[in-house]
Amino acid sequence: MTRLIESGMWRIPMWGGAVTVLLLPLIFHAPWTGFDYLVAGGMLAVAGALVELAMRAPGGLAYKGGALIAVAASVLLLWVCGAVGFLGDEGNPANLLFLGVIGAAVVGAVLGRFTPMGMARAMFAAAALQMLIGAVALPLGWASPGGAGLYEVALGTTVFTVLWLIAFGLFRMAAEAGR
Repeated sequence: MTRLIESGMWRIPMWGGAVTVLLLPLIFHAPWTGFDYLVAGGMLAVAGALVELAMRAPGGLAYKGGALIAVAASVLLLWVCGAVGFLGDEGNPANLLFLGVIGAAVVGAVLGRFTPMGMARAMFAAAALQMLIGAVALPLGWASPGGAGLYEVALGTTVFTVLWLIAFGLFRMAAEAGR
């Protein structure tokens, strides 16, 4: 695996996958506008650039894996909130709260100077904020009514919290390996 990273061969499937994801709506005739493609392309370009930086950063596979999961969780959360809505539909202003989850991860990473332990703390903060938003969404009426709301909040909160916690665990492993 280390040879694959050092050789740079991972770039082909990563950038090829990003282009494929961007082409899928076109192939399947999704009702996207030029702006939709611009936003999606921008998100994928930023995500790809962040993965490129993470793969060049010093550190082992655990650090790189944590960064990959964190970037993927961020992109997926933005995509879900913007395209279909995490809470209710995409027009629900409560979905903007999830920008705070990504913001917590970014601010925590910067404050932690991108060290493995700083990144671990940032991912834990993101997971905690993700759970907090999920916990208050139903009682405050932010989700869809009835069983659909319970399902969207429980499933979405669980999936994204697990992603943030996997990133936390990988960064924690990287921190332990560095001691």
